[in-house]
Amino acid sequence: MNEFILAVIIMVIAFLMTMTGRGGGNFYVLTLVISGVGINLSASIGQFILMCSSLMAAILFSKQKMNHWQLTLILGVMLFFSSLAGGYFGNYFNERFLKITFAVVMFLAAMLMLRKPSRKLKSDRKWVIMFKSGDQVFHVNFLITVPVVLFAGFVSGMVGVSGGSFLVPLMLLTMNVPMHVAVGSTTVLVSLSAAAGFMGHWGAGVFDWHLAIPLAIGGVIGGYAGAKMAIKSKPKNLKYLFVGTQILASVLMIVNAL
Repeated sequence: MNEFILAVIIMVIAFLMTMTGRGGGNFYVLTLVISGVGINLSASIGQFILMCSSLMAAILFSKQKMNHWQLTLILGVMLFFSSLAGGYFGNYFNERFLKITFAVVMFLAAMLMLRKPSRKLKSDRKWVIMFKSGDQVFHVNFLITVPVVLFAGFVSGMVGVSGGSFLVPLMLLTMNVPMHVAVGSTTVLVSLSAAAGFMGHWGAGVFDWHLAIPLAIGGVIGGYAGAKMAIKSKPKNLKYLFVGTQILASVLMIVNAL
């Protein structure tokens, strides 16, 4: 497929995915795989595009105070190192396994988003910590959060998908974080996860600068426009966009793997 056409497709994907805090890494990989690029190289380039586009979006979201820096820092440390490990060890798995893993992760995340948020947790246990975001208060159970974040980071780095595919559902369902704050915070985390995953793939010698640069430019443009739109969008619309794109990604990848 022509690089210009690929860049335009990436730009559109970045626009839609940035609105939900996912970044679009899963669709970048899917697009590259369908165009004929190997899964490992697709994952590597996908992480690079995701790193660039989500960084642009994170800057815009931060200016609008749509992220929670304390929570972002805690989760970011775990996500960075687990994504780094996933990016490096992903090259030791066969392509069919990676594609199936990709599809399962996307489908599970979509199903989680259709569930109603859990009851608010009381901060009377040592592993449950209370956070504030403006006038809203939410509680984080780290017995649930830590293993899920580590798993999400490893899978996102290994397969080349965005950690937001699991982090947004995690924040909404177990922490009761407001949708806009979840999108803003997750975008920062996704940029860290993508950077770590990219370095893992690059360290393993899997990358192509000539293909990655023009696609990353398209991703940055789309990420900027998507962030602008997310700021103006209703939380309910963002949620349904998230679910719809997740299901679509999982179905297309399963078809591609068979």
